[in-house]
Amino acid sequence: MKNLGRSLVLILVLAAFTIMAWGSGSNSPNEVKTPSSVISAEPGAGSKSSESTSAPVSTASAASTSTPDKTPAPAKATIEEAVLFEQDGIRITAKSLNYSGLFGPEVKLLIENNSSQSITVQTRNASVNGYMIETMMSADVAAGKKANDSITLMKSDLDAADIKTVADIEFRFHIFDSSSWDTLYDSDVIRIETSEADGYAYTFDDSGDSVYTGNGVEIVVKGLAEDSSIFGPSIVVYISNTSNKDITVQVRDVSVNGFMIDTMFSCDVLVGKHAIDTITFMSSDLEENEIESIENIELSFHVFNSDSWDTIMDTTPVTINFD
Repeated sequence: MKNLGRSLVLILVLAAFTIMAWGSGSNSPNEVKTPSSVISAEPGAGSKSSESTSAPVSTASAASTSTPDKTPAPAKATIEEAVLFEQDGIRITAKSLNYSGLFGPEVKLLIENNSSQSITVQTRNASVNGYMIETMMSADVAAGKKANDSITLMKSDLDAADIKTVADIEFRFHIFDSSSWDTLYDSDVIRIETSEADGYAYTFDDSGDSVYTGNGVEIVVKGLAEDSSIFGPSIVVYISNTSNKDITVQVRDVSVNGFMIDTMFSCDVLVGKHAIDTITFMSSDLEENEIESIENIELSFHVFNSDSWDTIMDTTPVTINFD
């Protein structure tokens, strides 16, 4: 029961945060306010317009029309049953892709534990169609038992990246002893290709103000989402990692209207992947500093190697102005 309690706490915490985020306001692309100017001393920084057909945070509003939308609904991809992991008596099989999950699409799994110890199975470093995506999964399986469980692909992240059709899913399994919490296995990257993978057109929306390009990393500021989180307004950023290292991007020395403000932001981007994420300002901090309207933001980006924690670079201060 102790191990079951740990998993339940994890699931309930994640569920609570997701429910609060959904209830706090729409993540509609049209709610992102573009900056009036973005000032950065980094070489190559400046405004850009992507040729990508995907536009998860476009601020253009569609013209009003009475013509019914005849755009076909996105295809609901399927997957074939396949063994994803098998070692030392532990076998994990992907069964199907389910679209009726409360928090997003689910990869249905059968976990068979024929080892001599109870295990907990979780996922790490997930991506969908090349975009980093948060997942929700923690399954306890006693020795000699089986379990049906699922990997939930968070709908909020899929929406932020404008992913309507799942072409591929990548992740790693993290498996540990349920009693001691000792790590047993960290799998290699597992890739699942769906029925829509063949011929899928991969697009990545890098439009916005590029504030850093170098070391195989690009950071683009897209705008201000004032109602995207229950915690407070957020700056939407796009990050691309074409380097040969997994990276983590954070921010330092953040101020709003000249007042130092704490933020919530730490974004992992694996080699060859992309991310749409948000730098969130706590509403309580803004209220304490009597900030009713965000006029300008100043911050620096800190990028480091996710494995070694070695610093890759720190950008010069970036100033984001709003009318």
